[in-house]
Amino acid sequence: MAAFDLEEQEQLAEIRAWWDKWGNAITMAAVVVAVIVVGWRAWNWYGNSKATEASVYYSALIKAVETNDAQKIREASGILAEKYSGTAYGELSALLAAKAQAEAGDKASAKSKLEWAADKASDPLIRDLARLRLAALLIDEKAYDAAIKQLSTKPADAFVPRYADLRGDALVAAGKPADAKAAYKEAIDALAKDQGGQQMKGMIELKLDALGGV
Repeated sequence: MAAFDLEEQEQLAEIRAWWDKWGNAITMAAVVVAVIVVGWRAWNWYGNSKATEASVYYSALIKAVETNDAQKIREASGILAEKYSGTAYGELSALLAAKAQAEAGDKASAKSKLEWAADKASDPLIRDLARLRLAALLIDEKAYDAAIKQLSTKPADAFVPRYADLRGDALVAAGKPADAKAAYKEAIDALAKDQGGQQMKGMIELKLDALGGV
């Protein structure tokens, strides 16, 4: 029994020595892991909470658009842009509000929303669509060079025909028919393999013919 006690004491001594050497490091590691886990869960909760809050304001924005309430459109879209810009609702709200404001004749507010989305949106497709719509407004204002600049950014493949087509329109309006023809040809080439884009292709071909064809 005494031998067993002695052996046990030696094991305890070894454990204490090992703990004296590595205990602090293990404790710190455990604390770090715990902080990471708690932080990750808190961040997920925060992200979900923000998205839920943003969805409420986005619903209010949709209702305001449906009722043509200009003031509520400005208020809801402003809150979404200011407080929830990092959510999908914040980015989509800029497009929705801009469309409603442009149709209501408030092109200055529409441009502001589209400029924000074109520069700040995290989703590249939203940026592409914002630039396209912004360019259309700029063409209406006869700001052709600014529109061409927006449309010179390379978009996702799905937007290439529309970018090239609208760039052609801007170049025609700016008195640059040769460059416009090149833009229209780019749009037609992009639509060549798209069976669903044949109607658009036909319309662009008419524009190209009006400029003297190929």
